[in-house]
Amino acid sequence: MGTPEDQTARVLRVWERNAESYDREIAFLDRVWFSGGREWLGARATGRILEVAVGTGLNLPHLAADSQVTGIDLSPAMLAIAANRASLLGRDVDLRVGNAEQLPFADNSFDTVLCGLSLCGIPNPTAAIGEARRVLAPGGSLLLLDHVASTWPPIYALQWLLERVTARATGEHLTRRQLPLVEAAGFAVVEVERLKAGSIERIHARKP
Repeated sequence: MGTPEDQTARVLRVWERNAESYDREIAFLDRVWFSGGREWLGARATGRILEVAVGTGLNLPHLAADSQVTGIDLSPAMLAIAANRASLLGRDVDLRVGNAEQLPFADNSFDTVLCGLSLCGIPNPTAAIGEARRVLAPGGSLLLLDHVASTWPPIYALQWLLERVTARATGEHLTRRQLPLVEAAGFAVVEVERLKAGSIERIHARKP
C-alpha cells in the first residue's frame, strides 16, 4: 500500500483529477444512499466550525448562517470549487490547504469539528480523529458521517470485494468503522445512527 506519504500523495492526485466531476458523481448517492446526512451534520454544528476534508463545500449550505466556518482539504482544486460555492452563498469561509492528520490549528480552537464522507479516504483515520480532538475546545462536538462496513453479510461481501480495488486505486476504504476510533480517542459518544443496512453511520461525540 506504500508509505503514509505515498498514500497521501495518491489521495491528493485522485481529488485534483476528479474535482470538476465530483459534485455530479456524488449527487445520486447524496439523494439515495447518504440522504439527509448533510442536513444531519448541519443541524448539530455550532459556533466555530472546522470542516475536515471540506472538498467542494457541499455541506456549507447546511451550516448555520451565524457560525464561523473554517475548511481544510488536501486538494487546491476542490477548495477552489468550495470557495466559489461559499461566494455564491454569501458566506465568509476560511478555506485552507492542509492535512487532516496534521491540522494547522492551535489546541482548543473550535466548538465543532465535522467530517462528512471523508474519513473513508484518509490514510490514517486514527491520527485524524486525534487531531480533531486536539483542536476541539472542551465540550466541543465531533460530527462524522461516512459509509462503513454493512451489518448485512451480502452487502458487506460486496464492499469487501470492491475495497480490494478502491483502496489501491483511490485510497477509499469501504469496510472501515470509525466509532471504535472515536471511543478510543476519549470522546463521549452522544448519538449514533446506522442506516441503509448498517452501511451508513452518523456519529455525534463530545470532547470531555
